[in-house]
Amino acid sequence: MSDNACPPFVFHAGTQPLLLSIPHMGTHIPPAIAEGMTSEALEMHDTDWHLDQLYSFAREMDISVLMATHSRYVVDLNRPQDGASLYPGQNVTGLCPVDTFDQTPLYLEGSAPDPTEVQRRVAAYWKPYHEQLSGELRRLRNLHGNAVLWDAHSIRSVVPRFFEGRLPNFNLGTADGTSCSPDLAQALMAIAKAIPDQTAVLNGRFKGGHITRQYGEPEDGMHAVQLELTQSSYMQEAMPFAFLPERAALVQPHLKKLLQACLAFSCQAG
Repeated sequence: MSDNACPPFVFHAGTQPLLLSIPHMGTHIPPAIAEGMTSEALEMHDTDWHLDQLYSFAREMDISVLMATHSRYVVDLNRPQDGASLYPGQNVTGLCPVDTFDQTPLYLEGSAPDPTEVQRRVAAYWKPYHEQLSGELRRLRNLHGNAVLWDAHSIRSVVPRFFEGRLPNFNLGTADGTSCSPDLAQALMAIAKAIPDQTAVLNGRFKGGHITRQYGEPEDGMHAVQLELTQSSYMQEAMPFAFLPERAALVQPHLKKLLQACLAFSCQAG
């Protein structure tokens, strides 16, 4: 079940003390895995669509960018390697999910990954992404004295499985204040709350996944923030999941301002 056609990530190295991670935008499913999946699974409804386009200004800022290539249905890069739940007691998807956000099966009967296959996927796709992420974050920290990790996500604004009603547009997560400096969190929240016609929350339903919690070590000069953005802010939430440039243009300047605030914090902290 080798997959030589597609590397596990795409990476661009910048020089500024900021790393943009996009772990759920991948759409590649290796043929050997795809043949055991349902037709709905192959539509990849739960992808964080178009975040590369939404954050297209990132390289102009000279920041590092790490993007997943494989679908989160293959392996979820924002889950811990041991598969432990990020939100105990709540309904969540796993390391190698077996159902969609709408709780429909991803696999044909008898084709779901067994423990051996899960570990193969961890070794082939999960570990390379995390090794690159960890290495780059530490490189930037060592170069500048500190670094910020921005973990970018998006989700449908209404997903009854995970939350009631409609999600705020900008969902900032700092693992309840443990993954970054409170000064940085407050600065980011002030920007998000000031965005016209948008709603924002800090450490609401989405407090930050494994990546935010694992790599946020503010006492060691590494600060991590997750943004879960509603897809209705920039794209169609139903098929064909089209990117909406005019709508995206309304939020992109504010996303850039958030990343600029991360850089300003790094310069002050350094």
